[in-house]
Amino acid sequence: MKKKVKTKELELTIPILPNIELLVGKVVSELARHMKLDQNEEDEVKMATIEACLNAFEHSKSKEGKVYLKFQIANDELMVVVRDSGVGFNPEELNPPPIEEMLSGKRKRGWGLKIIENLVDSVEIHSEKGKGTTVIIRKRKKG
Repeated sequence: MKKKVKTKELELTIPILPNIELLVGKVVSELARHMKLDQNEEDEVKMATIEACLNAFEHSKSKEGKVYLKFQIANDELMVVVRDSGVGFNPEELNPPPIEEMLSGKRKRGWGLKIIENLVDSVEIHSEKGKGTTVIIRKRKKG
């Protein structure tokens, strides 16, 4: 007999405002605590979510000025969906700058998606020019 999956969801629409991503970080922390993620896991998924929001704020050029979030807990996984209705882009065209440029301070930008990928278990990016971008982040509870 298959174990029934209990799913809990929360949806949030936030305006693109300075520091509003900190509110999103608080939501992620509360959900992570509910799941009993350890402090490292909580910090990682929180930082990844904040980074995804900041990317949407900065790069979407959304005329409506909103970002849509969906949080879903199913068993031992937290899924966060960050969606905008902005200009979109081709994820295949992105290349993070060389690490030497970051370490030397020559370039401090362009690392957002790489950071997200290294903090969570999986990242999916769906984007279409003129139709916006959706980033799906998954973090599993270890142990």
